Amino acid sequence: MSEVHAAIEAILYAADAPPTVAQIATALELDPTEVQQAVEALQARYAGDEFGVEVRAVAGGYRITTKPQHHECVRLFLKSLQPPLRLSLQALETLAVIAYRQPVTLPEIREIRGVDAAGVINTLLDKKLVATAGRKEVVGKPILYRTTREFLIQFGLSGLRDLPTLKEFEEMAQAGLEGLEGPAGQEGTARQEGTARQEGTARPEGTEGLEGTEAHSTPESAAAEPSALDPASPPAPEPDPSTADPDDSAGASPAASSD
Repeated sequence: MSEVHAAIEAILYAADAPPTVAQIATALELDPTEVQQAVEALQARYAGDEFGVEVRAVAGGYRITTKPQHHECVRLFLKSLQPPLRLSLQALETLAVIAYRQPVTLPEIREIRGVDAAGVINTLLDKKLVATAGRKEVVGKPILYRTTREFLIQFGLSGLRDLPTLKEFEEMAQAGLEGLEGPAGQEGTARQEGTARQEGTARPEGTEGLEGTEAHSTPESAAAEPSALDPASPPAPEPDPSTADPDDSAGASPAASSD
């Protein structure tokens, strides 16, 4: 089997939806005719009785499926499997502490997590993810806990050495933060630009000078100078001749002095 056949076989196996010949050709940068010939060659190869799977045409694409004559065997096997493992956040935290610090006691787990983990430990014991590992030689002799082979199976690990290190956790967390900062920063910039455009549009033309005048006005000056455009503003009082300034009277008109 050529490398092209192997690549197409891997795509058919990994794809969730049946990939079409055009999609496979685009992914592998091949001619669609060449991809079609390779798919037909795989169909002919898996048609033999020595294979339990076949390449079947489904909804315009292709998919690797089990052969009909083996459906009953597959059904019985799947029926014997346990349901998918479901753990709460508290159980995952406790399981992580045991995996990285094993063998570890319940008081040590409580000290790390800050809460009582007795109920969570019982759940992990029931699911066979942890087991007892003797007692610690200290006052009270608390029970030690460790992970089991079922723990390795459920998390796809060949051994405890395959657990991610703290450095790898930090790198993954940093990569996640960098992925979030980019869109957030762009969104913030776009929001600021949109706000600035709205403010600029909402400001009427020719009001720049009025804004400067209003900024330097005071409540006293506003009260002393009633608006001439306001019809409700009272008229300005006439000056009293008895309190008039001599300098002002000197510059008065002849008609006023004759009075």
